[in-house]
Amino acid sequence: MIHARSLTKRYGAKTAVDGIDFSVTGGRVTGFLGPNGAGKSTTMRMIVGLDRPTFGTVTVNGQPYAAHRSPLHEVGVLLESRAVHPSRSARNHLRALALTHRIGASRVDEVIELAGLGSVADRRVRGFSLGMGQRLGLAAALLGDPATLILDEPVNGLDPEGVAWFRQLAQALAAEGRTVFLSSHLMSEMAQTADHLIVLGRGRVLADAPISELLGNASGDVVAVRSDDSARLDALLAENGATVRHAETDVLSVRGVAAPRIAEIAVGAGIAVHELAPAATSLEEAYMQLTRDEVEYSAAPSRSESTR
Repeated sequence: MIHARSLTKRYGAKTAVDGIDFSVTGGRVTGFLGPNGAGKSTTMRMIVGLDRPTFGTVTVNGQPYAAHRSPLHEVGVLLESRAVHPSRSARNHLRALALTHRIGASRVDEVIELAGLGSVADRRVRGFSLGMGQRLGLAAALLGDPATLILDEPVNGLDPEGVAWFRQLAQALAAEGRTVFLSSHLMSEMAQTADHLIVLGRGRVLADAPISELLGNASGDVVAVRSDDSARLDALLAENGATVRHAETDVLSVRGVAAPRIAEIAVGAGIAVHELAPAATSLEEAYMQLTRDEVEYSAAPSRSESTR
């Protein structure tokens, strides 16, 4: 379990994390999202004692991370998978970690197999691909059989099979009652893996809720409309105060006008409508709605977007 209270980090005049409160509980996968510069990495570093808070507190399993006598048994951490001596083999790297925490050699063999490293365990790490290095970092995080896992971009560099493997692993660990806290920029993967999300923007918590709740709030009154004459219907709906986005060539995503009124407009103009239904919002769309005013840098819209 992770508890943050009034957690704040300032670097001179810049506030990276601005008095945030949150709890990450066991039994579910909690995703940690936010634009670049939102304070995610700084928050994770404070949780595991690599940065000291300017103000506030954060505890893991009831204590500050540094207060645990054997942290690897309490918290598995993956912040930088390449923090390994390149001349060591994967097995020797894990053995060295195990010795410092009084973990038996049999557990080293277990996590090597669990992480899919059996065929490369005796190779030097300098020859590892990004994905293999990531698997080694995950093996190290799991070495102490911890109650809490804190993982920054855990699927970075993994191939599709590796991504699916990690998804199943994270959900299985949460099902055992463990706390699983992970960040990722891959929205589609986060949507399939996480049960709950904490979203940061400019160092503040923008959302702390189940994924289903975030998607429901983002959907609002959006209606999906399929028509072969979508361009003309787009113009008519805009005249009636709708905000219209082209989800596909013949599908409009309409906000601000209810479905019955959309049908009336289409019938009045003689436009055939083949589908008229509440639109499902993706996690990416919900995330973009939450963070649209929180990004440090934003690109100008493309010409096609600006003319919609």
